[in-house]
Amino acid sequence: MYIVHKKYNLARLDGAPFYNRVLTHLAEPFYTYCRFYRTVFIRSRRLLKSAGFVREGKKVANPKAKTVEKDLFSLTYEDLKDFDVVIDAFGAWTEETLPLHRTSLKHLCDILSGSNIRLLVVGGAGSLYVNKEHAMQVKDTPGFPDIYKPLANMQGAALDDLRKRSDVKWTFLSPAGDFVADGERTGEYLLGGEEYFVNSKGESRISYADYAIAMIDEIENCNNVQKRFSVIGK
Repeated sequence: MYIVHKKYNLARLDGAPFYNRVLTHLAEPFYTYCRFYRTVFIRSRRLLKSAGFVREGKKVANPKAKTVEKDLFSLTYEDLKDFDVVIDAFGAWTEETLPLHRTSLKHLCDILSGSNIRLLVVGGAGSLYVNKEHAMQVKDTPGFPDIYKPLANMQGAALDDLRKRSDVKWTFLSPAGDFVADGERTGEYLLGGEEYFVNSKGESRISYADYAIAMIDEIENCNNVQKRFSVIGK
Protein backbone atom coordinates (compact mmCIF):
# COMPACT_ATOMS: atom_id res chain seq x y z
CA MET A 1 0.00 0.00 0.00
CA TYR A 2 1.28 3.51 -0.61
CA ILE A 3 0.63 6.66 1.33
CA VAL A 4 1.23 10.18 0.10
CA HIS A 5 2.67 12.12 3.01
CA LYS A 6 3.73 15.73 2.45
CA LYS A 7 6.96 15.34 0.50
CA TYR A 8 6.85 11.54 0.77
CA ASN A 9 5.28 9.00 -1.53
CA LEU A 10 5.05 5.64 0.26
CA ALA A 11 4.30 2.32 -1.35
CA ARG A 12 2.81 -0.30 0.93
CA LEU A 13 2.60 -3.95 -0.02
CA ASP A 14 0.15 -6.14 1.89
CA GLY A 15 0.01 -9.89 2.24
CA ALA A 16 -2.27 -10.80 5.12
CA PRO A 17 -5.01 -9.36 7.35
CA PHE A 18 -2.63 -9.33 10.34
CA TYR A 19 -0.36 -6.82 8.68
CA ASN A 20 -3.22 -4.97 7.03
CA ARG A 21 -4.55 -4.24 10.50
CA VAL A 22 -1.17 -3.00 11.71
CA LEU A 23 -0.80 -0.54 8.91
CA THR A 24 -4.35 0.74 8.88
CA HIS A 25 -3.21 2.36 12.13
CA LEU A 26 -0.61 4.46 10.31
CA ALA A 27 -2.47 7.47 11.61
CA GLU A 28 -5.55 8.46 13.56
CA PRO A 29 -8.40 9.06 11.09
CA PHE A 30 -11.40 11.32 11.30
CA TYR A 31 -13.28 8.68 9.34
CA THR A 32 -15.07 5.43 10.05
CA TYR A 33 -12.73 2.47 10.58
CA CYS A 34 -12.26 0.29 7.51
CA ARG A 35 -10.59 -3.10 7.97
CA PHE A 36 -8.11 -2.94 5.13
CA TYR A 37 -7.77 0.59 3.85
CA ARG A 38 -8.60 4.18 4.64
CA THR A 39 -8.46 6.86 2.01
CA VAL A 40 -7.33 9.62 4.35
CA PHE A 41 -5.21 9.34 7.49
CA ILE A 42 -4.57 12.11 9.96
CA ARG A 43 -2.10 11.85 12.84
CA SER A 44 -1.12 14.94 14.78
CA ARG A 45 -0.59 17.50 12.03
CA ARG A 46 0.28 14.98 9.38
CA LEU A 47 -2.04 14.24 6.49
CA LEU A 48 -1.65 10.96 4.65
CA LYS A 49 -3.64 9.56 1.76
CA SER A 50 -3.75 5.83 1.28
CA ALA A 51 -3.96 3.45 -1.64
CA GLY A 52 -2.78 -0.11 -2.03
CA PHE A 53 -1.05 -2.72 -4.14
CA VAL A 54 -3.27 -5.77 -3.79
CA ARG A 55 -3.69 -9.15 -5.48
CA GLU A 56 -7.48 -8.95 -5.51
CA GLY A 57 -9.05 -5.52 -5.49
CA LYS A 58 -12.51 -6.90 -4.81
CA LYS A 59 -11.38 -7.89 -1.31
CA VAL A 60 -10.65 -4.29 -0.34
CA ALA A 61 -13.27 -3.29 2.19
CA ASN A 62 -13.29 0.40 1.28
CA PRO A 63 -14.50 0.82 -2.33
CA LYS A 64 -13.19 4.41 -2.39
CA ALA A 65 -9.62 3.37 -1.61
CA LYS A 66 -7.23 3.87 -4.50
CA THR A 67 -5.67 0.51 -5.33
CA VAL A 68 -3.37 -1.09 -7.86
CA GLU A 69 -4.26 -4.72 -8.52
CA LYS A 70 -0.97 -6.50 -9.01
CA ASP A 71 0.83 -9.41 -7.36
CA LEU A 72 3.95 -8.53 -5.39
CA PHE A 73 6.08 -10.90 -7.46
CA SER A 74 4.96 -9.15 -10.64
CA LEU A 75 6.11 -5.74 -9.46
CA THR A 76 8.95 -4.04 -11.28
CA TYR A 77 11.03 -0.97 -10.59
CA GLU A 78 8.76 0.93 -12.98
CA ASP A 79 5.84 0.31 -10.61
CA LEU A 80 7.68 1.81 -7.65
CA LYS A 81 10.00 4.41 -9.14
CA ASP A 82 7.78 7.36 -8.18
CA PHE A 83 7.76 6.46 -4.50
CA ASP A 84 10.20 7.49 -1.81
CA VAL A 85 9.41 4.69 0.63
CA VAL A 86 8.04 1.16 0.37
CA ILE A 87 6.52 -0.44 3.48
CA ASP A 88 6.58 -4.21 3.13
CA ALA A 89 3.79 -5.78 5.19
CA PHE A 90 3.83 -9.17 3.49
CA GLY A 91 2.53 -12.05 5.58
CA ALA A 92 2.32 -15.82 5.05
CA TRP A 93 1.33 -18.42 7.60
CA THR A 94 1.10 -21.94 6.21
CA GLU A 95 4.04 -24.34 5.98
CA GLU A 96 4.13 -24.21 2.20
CA THR A 97 3.92 -20.39 2.01
CA LEU A 98 6.31 -19.43 4.83
CA PRO A 99 9.35 -19.37 2.46
CA LEU A 100 7.65 -16.50 0.64
CA HIS A 101 8.80 -14.23 3.45
CA ARG A 102 12.30 -14.58 2.07
CA THR A 103 11.57 -14.76 -1.65
CA SER A 104 9.18 -11.79 -1.61
CA LEU A 105 11.68 -9.65 0.27
CA LYS A 106 14.45 -10.69 -2.10
CA HIS A 107 12.26 -9.68 -5.05
CA LEU A 108 11.66 -6.23 -3.55
CA CYS A 109 15.35 -5.81 -2.77
CA ASP A 110 16.31 -6.80 -6.29
CA ILE A 111 13.98 -4.30 -7.96
CA LEU A 112 14.95 -1.51 -5.53
CA SER A 113 18.68 -2.27 -5.71
CA GLY A 114 20.82 0.82 -6.21
CA SER A 115 17.88 3.22 -5.93
CA ASN A 116 17.14 5.85 -3.28
CA ILE A 117 13.78 4.29 -2.45
CA ARG A 118 13.68 3.17 1.17
CA LEU A 119 12.32 -0.27 2.08
CA LEU A 120 10.75 -0.55 5.55
CA VAL A 121 9.79 -4.03 6.71
CA VAL A 122 7.16 -4.97 9.30
CA GLY A 123 9.17 -7.53 11.25
CA GLY A 124 8.70 -9.85 14.19
CA ALA A 125 10.03 -10.07 17.75
CA GLY A 126 11.29 -13.65 17.56
CA SER A 127 14.64 -12.67 16.08
CA LEU A 128 15.50 -10.18 18.85
CA TYR A 129 18.46 -11.20 20.99
CA VAL A 130 18.10 -11.98 24.70
CA ASN A 131 21.73 -11.37 25.70
CA LYS A 132 24.44 -8.84 24.98
CA GLU A 133 26.57 -11.49 23.30
CA HIS A 134 23.79 -12.02 20.73
CA ALA A 135 24.15 -15.76 21.23
CA MET A 136 20.43 -16.49 21.66
CA GLN A 137 17.26 -15.10 20.14
CA VAL A 138 13.77 -14.89 21.60
CA LYS A 139 12.55 -17.67 19.30
CA ASP A 140 15.16 -20.05 20.76
CA THR A 141 14.19 -19.55 24.41
CA PRO A 142 12.38 -22.40 26.22
CA GLY A 143 9.14 -20.49 26.69
CA PHE A 144 8.66 -19.45 23.06
CA PRO A 145 5.43 -21.04 21.69
CA ASP A 146 6.14 -23.87 19.26
CA ILE A 147 3.27 -22.77 17.02
CA TYR A 148 5.07 -19.52 16.20
CA LYS A 149 8.57 -20.93 15.71
CA PRO A 150 8.30 -21.65 11.95
CA LEU A 151 7.19 -18.08 11.27
CA ALA A 152 9.81 -16.60 13.58
CA ASN A 153 12.54 -18.72 11.97
CA MET A 154 11.53 -17.59 8.49
CA GLN A 155 11.31 -13.92 9.45
CA GLY A 156 14.71 -14.24 11.11
CA ALA A 157 16.14 -15.74 7.94
CA ALA A 158 14.62 -12.87 5.92
CA LEU A 159 16.34 -10.40 8.26
CA ASP A 160 19.65 -12.23 7.80
CA ASP A 161 19.17 -11.87 4.04
CA LEU A 162 18.54 -8.14 4.44
CA ARG A 163 21.75 -7.65 6.39
CA LYS A 164 23.68 -8.79 3.32
CA ARG A 165 22.08 -6.14 1.08
CA SER A 166 24.30 -3.07 1.07
CA ASP A 167 22.63 -2.03 -2.19
CA VAL A 168 19.21 -1.36 -0.60
CA LYS A 169 18.14 1.30 1.93
CA TRP A 170 16.28 -1.16 4.16
CA THR A 171 14.95 -0.88 7.70
CA PHE A 172 13.46 -3.73 9.76
CA LEU A 173 11.19 -2.83 12.69
CA SER A 174 10.57 -5.50 15.34
CA PRO A 175 7.57 -5.07 17.65
CA ALA A 176 7.23 -6.00 21.30
CA GLY A 177 6.70 -9.60 22.33
CA ASP A 178 3.02 -8.87 22.98
CA PHE A 179 1.76 -7.25 19.78
CA VAL A 180 -1.82 -6.14 20.55
CA ALA A 181 -4.18 -5.77 17.60
CA ASP A 182 -6.81 -3.64 19.31
CA GLY A 183 -4.63 -2.07 21.97
CA GLU A 184 -4.82 1.57 22.95
CA ARG A 185 -3.24 4.22 20.77
CA THR A 186 -1.17 6.19 23.29
CA GLY A 187 1.16 7.99 20.90
CA GLU A 188 4.09 7.02 23.14
CA TYR A 189 6.67 4.30 22.74
CA LEU A 190 10.23 3.27 23.62
CA LEU A 191 12.85 2.47 20.99
CA GLY A 192 15.44 -0.26 21.23
CA GLY A 193 17.92 -1.99 19.00
CA GLU A 194 18.77 -5.64 18.47
CA GLU A 195 17.94 -6.84 21.98
CA TYR A 196 14.66 -7.76 23.64
CA PHE A 197 13.79 -5.27 26.39
CA VAL A 198 10.91 -4.29 28.66
CA ASN A 199 9.43 -1.06 29.96
CA SER A 200 9.31 0.20 33.56
CA LYS A 201 6.35 -2.13 34.20
CA GLY A 202 8.40 -5.12 33.13
CA GLU A 203 6.31 -5.49 29.96
CA SER A 204 7.18 -6.01 26.32
CA ARG A 205 3.90 -4.87 24.81
CA ILE A 206 2.74 -2.50 22.08
CA SER A 207 -0.46 -1.87 20.17
CA TYR A 208 -0.66 -2.01 16.39
CA ALA A 209 -1.50 1.70 16.47
CA ASP A 210 1.60 2.75 18.42
CA TYR A 211 3.79 0.46 16.30
CA ALA A 212 2.50 2.22 13.20
CA ILE A 213 3.29 5.61 14.72
CA ALA A 214 6.86 4.48 15.29
CA MET A 215 7.02 3.34 11.66
CA ILE A 216 5.86 6.72 10.35
CA ASP A 217 8.28 8.52 12.68
CA GLU A 218 11.13 6.43 11.27
CA ILE A 219 10.09 7.41 7.76
CA GLU A 220 10.31 11.08 8.72
CA ASN A 221 13.46 10.88 10.85
CA CYS A 222 15.42 8.33 8.81
CA ASN A 223 17.45 7.12 11.79
CA ASN A 224 17.81 3.42 11.01
CA VAL A 225 18.84 2.91 7.41
CA GLN A 226 20.30 -0.58 6.91
CA LYS A 227 19.50 -1.43 10.53
CA ARG A 228 17.01 -3.41 12.56
CA PHE A 229 15.47 -1.59 15.49
CA SER A 230 12.66 -2.39 17.88
CA VAL A 231 9.78 -0.68 19.62
CA ILE A 232 7.67 -1.31 22.72
CA GLY A 233 4.96 0.66 24.48
CA LYS A 234 5.63 2.86 27.51
